Amino acid sequence: MTSTPEHVDVLIVGAGLSGIGAAHHLQRAFPRRTYTILEARDAIGGTWDLFRYPGIRSDSDMFTLGYRFRPWLGDKAIADGESILTYVRETATEGGIDRHIRFGHRVQRADWSSAEQRWTVTAERADIGETVTLTANFLFCCSGYYRYDQGYTPQFPGIDRFGGTIVHPQQWPEDLDVDGKRVVIIGSGATAVTLGPALTKLGAQVRMLQRSPSYILSAPARDDFAERMRKLLPAKAAYALARAKNIAFSTAIYQLSQRYPERMRNWIRGLQERWLPEGYDIDTHFTPNYDPWDQRLCLVPNGDLFRAIRKGRLDMVTDRIDTFTETGLRLASGTELEADIVITATGLDLLIFGGVRMTVDGAAVELPKTMAYKAMMLSDVPNFAYIIGYTNASWTLKADLVCEYVVRLLRYLDAHGYASATPVRDPSIGTAAFMAGFTPGYVLRAADRLPAAGDRRPWRLYMNYLRDIPTFRFGRIADGTLKFARAPRADRVLTTSRNP
Repeated sequence: MTSTPEHVDVLIVGAGLSGIGAAHHLQRAFPRRTYTILEARDAIGGTWDLFRYPGIRSDSDMFTLGYRFRPWLGDKAIADGESILTYVRETATEGGIDRHIRFGHRVQRADWSSAEQRWTVTAERADIGETVTLTANFLFCCSGYYRYDQGYTPQFPGIDRFGGTIVHPQQWPEDLDVDGKRVVIIGSGATAVTLGPALTKLGAQVRMLQRSPSYILSAPARDDFAERMRKLLPAKAAYALARAKNIAFSTAIYQLSQRYPERMRNWIRGLQERWLPEGYDIDTHFTPNYDPWDQRLCLVPNGDLFRAIRKGRLDMVTDRIDTFTETGLRLASGTELEADIVITATGLDLLIFGGVRMTVDGAAVELPKTMAYKAMMLSDVPNFAYIIGYTNASWTLKADLVCEYVVRLLRYLDAHGYASATPVRDPSIGTAAFMAGFTPGYVLRAADRLPAAGDRRPWRLYMNYLRDIPTFRFGRIADGTLKFARAPRADRVLTTSRNP
């Protein structure tokens, strides 16, 4: 180690779907600019490397979850986790991005100095148990929003006396044998509806226990439109058309759900009636007490969950847990569920920015006291951007837009001789919840740890890709909200720019 920390132009945190995409955008726009990716784990892939439970797949179509710059050429629109992981890793390898990754580097803190106009980042190296320090002009956090070391499990009464096996999907054991076993899955979200049909194919008798239902829709495993376009057009053109079609469709579903929730409830119910056995109790097991898209809709490829129900291999149980017993669970209704294995698909534990502690000129950045600028930067935090994807569409749609904006911002700084940009909050801006109107448990549990959103642009959070495109790709950088500073020199002073 030397007394002077290694310096890079851009430091990216996280080598998952977002981090690899960010690196691609940066090196394509700035071939001579230096960057490094610090990854806490020992592999590329983030979520798609971490989760190993049976049946893991995307809950968005791959023509929108895939990168805008790299066509998805797989034959499945709703792809399995291994295929997605391969896609991400091939993107990193083909672009030489993998050579810029340092594995086993968990970022602990990041300290901004206005005097030096740079970040000092401290990371712990897992291999030697020591810390390393780097400096960077720009810090780009692509670490997602949940804890990687553990998932969320409620404090279930009596859980310690259960004599069987308890598994959280985030820590799935490789040697877990479910063939012939009675399996109870606790949960009703995307993980649960993925696991249920997959475990029945492995020979398990599955019961999905939910406190309340989720909206579940069948989606084609293959995209017929995309396949037709591939026969007629070059790969990139076919991908672009399929992507545009799916963006338009998903946006329309969301907007219709917001404007006509009762009609959308009836539409979803009509589709479910076609898949489920005649007389099935849809009201109890598949009709939530909230409107469509107040929480994320769950997609099941080719109706696999409904097929498992029809075949008698999977039962839906809607009830509350009274207590675990030695042999299973007793429910509030008095029903006893016998189980050999209980899977707690009870959600994520949010951890914004990977738990990195940040300071600006020695003052700690307290996230609940900050406001999110364009849902990608923080008020009063210079040269810092982050990626948190859409809740109502593919994660990568937002990730690509944020990366494009960061490239535009860096070009603007270069062109005008600035070293940094800081969003400055106008005191007249009112506050709103960071993810207002989106109510899954993992968001509500972390509400007091999230930044605020504003009541108007550019602080208001819009979950609308089509509406965000003009702002991120073409909107003015110098919008009167960003404050710009020049590189540290005695004859230079802090400057605020209000002109493009």
